[in-house]
Amino acid sequence: MLRIAVQSKGRLYEETMALLQEADIKIPASKRILLVQSPNFPIEVLFLRDDDIPQSVAGGVADLGIVGENEFVERKEDAEIVRRLGFSKCRLSLAIPKDVDYPGLSWFEGRKIATSYPGILKDFMDSNGIQADIHVITGSVEIAPGISLADAIFDIVSSGSTLVSNSLKEVEVVMRSEALLIGNKNMSEEKRRILDELLFRIEAVKAAEDKKYVLMNAPTGRLKEIIEVLPGMKSPTVMPLAQEGWSSVHTVLDEKCFWEIIGKLKALGAEGILVLPIEKMIL
Repeated sequence: MLRIAVQSKGRLYEETMALLQEADIKIPASKRILLVQSPNFPIEVLFLRDDDIPQSVAGGVADLGIVGENEFVERKEDAEIVRRLGFSKCRLSLAIPKDVDYPGLSWFEGRKIATSYPGILKDFMDSNGIQADIHVITGSVEIAPGISLADAIFDIVSSGSTLVSNSLKEVEVVMRSEALLIGNKNMSEEKRRILDELLFRIEAVKAAEDKKYVLMNAPTGRLKEIIEVLPGMKSPTVMPLAQEGWSSVHTVLDEKCFWEIIGKLKALGAEGILVLPIEKMIL
């Protein structure tokens, strides 16, 4: 049985649960139970605060954890990064009052900065030769300048709306963060085999992200031109149709270039274009 530590609430919790669901790992819904076992996969989920996850994995309380990169770097626990998951993206940035002129990093010399990430901030300031007064706050960091508790803040930024609502402006991006799957370095061979199966499922889910399965009818005489504009995973599948002079073409397209390619296909005579979502893709 593999134990994975997961944030107990918030956006990271929701996206983690969605990933496990897409990987066909059922986790019974419960708001009160801290440890829940999957009925269809040898895994149990331990729900924790996000800042407790790195320590629980490094100390062997959990075998795996899904945690924000910001928390993992801040805690400096001895666990390994198993896989970057690509969701819950944000950045850690320095922000100052919006009406203050900002000449550069030298502005922070001797200033008081409020943050929940003193380790990351200190490393950044030290590497740039800046001596600042780091004031640790566990919540509502963004209000610190407004109540004269600090001159600036160092905090997580997603959309930037919280900064705007508190009359702050982002002036330096210190690091970018995303969800990480981290692991205990001393897992047994049996647990690593379960981890391999978990990773296989995650890879299948992630490979299908933003991909569409496209089928179309194409004039056989223009197949070469049509295939040249298809940036599919591999060579597309081509099958003859009952109607002479026409073929069926099947391929996988990335959603970000989908409409541009569809336009080219129509110009080359493709018809009856059918677009289907992809749940999982085994590479």
